[in-house]
Amino acid sequence: MTQFHATTIVAVRRGADDICIGGDGQVTMGETTVMKHFAKKVRKIYKNSVVTGFAGSVSDAFTLTEKFEKKLEEHSGNLKRAAVALAQTWRSDHAMRHLEALMVAADKDCLLVISGNGEVIEPDESFVAIGSGGNFAYAAANALYKHTEMNAEDIVREALTIAASICVYTNDNISVEKLQ
Repeated sequence: MTQFHATTIVAVRRGADDICIGGDGQVTMGETTVMKHFAKKVRKIYKNSVVTGFAGSVSDAFTLTEKFEKKLEEHSGNLKRAAVALAQTWRSDHAMRHLEALMVAADKDCLLVISGNGEVIEPDESFVAIGSGGNFAYAAANALYKHTEMNAEDIVREALTIAASICVYTNDNISVEKLQ
């Protein structure tokens, strides 16, 4: 079965009021074919109080996002509790254990990476990047966050632009969601 993959997602938080996640628009099939240029891989969920971005297999990422949204409903929007509940379900559900996706989720209180093998990670830094161009975007976000006064959205956009100039699986069709 051919896998659809490749993306770059960057999340930055500068305090409780400046939170942004962005992603590129490329969907790649296999190693050689760009199937889509303008995919939207970031969105707001749970009453627009949580912003998410996903990387990995597209169908797996949609499944992960759907299940996560249900957990947020069950836990009244508590991001950490919902993420841990999702991880517990993930580990106990045989079909879910094979999902090939990563998600970044943020609200006004925290920033998390939720993996397809049921891990929940709260990064040490106030920024994170995942996906094919994640290392490039992370390095750019790190430098911009620590050595400029740029806001979260500007850092996300510039980090993605830099990643797109280096990574063949990342394009510069950037979509961004910001918590207000």
